[in-house]
Amino acid sequence: MNRHLLWLIILLGIFILQGSIFIWLIPSAWQGVVRVTPHFTLVFILFIGLFHHRHTALIYGLLFGLLHDFNYYGSMLGVYSFGMGLTGYLAGLAQRRQPNLIFYNLLITGMGLLLFEFLNYGINRLFKLIDIDLKFALTHYMLPSVLFNLLFALICYVPIRKLLEGKRNVPAGNED
Repeated sequence: MNRHLLWLIILLGIFILQGSIFIWLIPSAWQGVVRVTPHFTLVFILFIGLFHHRHTALIYGLLFGLLHDFNYYGSMLGVYSFGMGLTGYLAGLAQRRQPNLIFYNLLITGMGLLLFEFLNYGINRLFKLIDIDLKFALTHYMLPSVLFNLLFALICYVPIRKLLEGKRNVPAGNED
């Protein structure tokens, strides 16, 4: 698979659908109680870090995070770019130390999603863009979003893994 096709899949297939179809994925009864934010692009970037390479995930995270900052969250640029790049890189770094099993990969994905939520909350709280208690944010924003995105990751795990592992053509011994 060439990298241009990967860019198109992320941009058209995930980024645009995440912003347009998401409204119909969440039941209306949930929308009044909790706030769920889709991070399907981040899930794909975490999978790039897990199955391809951490530096590639860093680049994709920085670029698509900046696109998120411009398109969806314009109050401060760089929050999503920093968070997506860092979590994608750390997912690739953590994968090198674990066996390549679905449980470990979904655990790393969940931890990456939670880290991203904490980074987003912490930076916005630091610059006084939000004034929400951490406990309330954790129970009403962060954990529902992480669980929803983990469900998406579980559904898309096998196709994305086959897509990305087919892309990996690294000679033995040159995995850095």
